[in-house]
Amino acid sequence: MVKILAIANQKGGVGKTTTGINLAASLAIAGKRTLLVDLDPQGNTTMGSGVDKRVLRYTVYHALLGEQSITDVRITATAGKYDLIPANQDLAGAEVEMVSLAQRETRLKVALQTVKDDYDFILMDCPPALNLLTLNGLCAAQAVMIPMQCEYFALEGLSDLVNTIKRVRANFNPTLKIEGLLRTMFDPRNVLAKQVSDQLQQHFGDKVYRTVIPRNIRLAEAPGFGVPALFHDKFSKGAQAYLALAKEIMEAAA
Repeated sequence: MVKILAIANQKGGVGKTTTGINLAASLAIAGKRTLLVDLDPQGNTTMGSGVDKRVLRYTVYHALLGEQSITDVRITATAGKYDLIPANQDLAGAEVEMVSLAQRETRLKVALQTVKDDYDFILMDCPPALNLLTLNGLCAAQAVMIPMQCEYFALEGLSDLVNTIKRVRANFNPTLKIEGLLRTMFDPRNVLAKQVSDQLQQHFGDKVYRTVIPRNIRLAEAPGFGVPALFHDKFSKGAQAYLALAKEIMEAAA
């Protein structure tokens, strides 16, 4: 049965896109049929997957507006060995255009119905805002993965996101749950980072993934080459961490 995860955090720069790309590649390498959905108009997930967002004929924008089926939009990200629903700047207008459409919150969920049985995992990289695009991701998902840095302001933003998830559960998606909190860009030499990490574990318990993603230059370099870190330097600490995260997720889904 397919596992559908929204990767969400309204705070930018916490590693959502890096997580989407590298987790998708790690799952694919493990033999899992994986689809990655780019819901951010910046299209960084698309570019980081080795796909030029500037030359795309169709994107998730066309699927959300019902102009194309999701199968027409879907492409293969050969750099990461997973399938991709790409995005580009066109998606910025989708929010305005969807306002007047019926079932505007669940259009992605409806679009994915035709392909979800093709996959073991569907990952959705949500934009850094609690907007209609993120709402579509949360309505389509079974659970939410929350990447976050271990710093004070991250804790402040986390409570806002948790409240949003509760509202989505109450109004649109009653089965939505928090799958886990992923500590990203972690530096064990930073005392504050260790303190925040301890607080997360005390408050959320087993909702915090055992795997910790370290601050790693190879993870930062890989998008410039249009490949996941696994195919840039598979022995780097960052690539190995995402392989470990994929293993943890697969064990939990088994």
